[in-house]
Amino acid sequence: MNGEEKATEVKEAKTSLGLKENVEGLFCYLVTFITGILFLLLEKESKFVRFHAMQSTVTFLSLVILQWILGFLAVVIFILGPLFGLLSLLVNLVILILWIVGMIRAYQGEMYKFPIFGNIAESFLK
Repeated sequence: MNGEEKATEVKEAKTSLGLKENVEGLFCYLVTFITGILFLLLEKESKFVRFHAMQSTVTFLSLVILQWILGFLAVVIFILGPLFGLLSLLVNLVILILWIVGMIRAYQGEMYKFPIFGNIAESFLK
């Protein structure tokens, strides 16, 4: 079975919630870690959806916490505020890129792993 056949198989498979796997995978990223947690709690059968839900949760929750830390440091260490502000903008850019890539790849039926976060998410599901 080649990659194209496998992606078609994922797109056609139904989940315990009655949606197609690829649509549910996309929804895991829609509202970042919030929908990731929601689908982790609701989806019991689909490994594809649970992977994307866990990856969304691990990725975006980590990056949001990093945003909070940078914001706190920018206020506390006001001399370095502009540096932390720049780093915060870079984290926002990473969030946007991963958000778009995650939704597209999940909708295409791919078990695409983000660098670092994908392996962490996979280890949590074992």
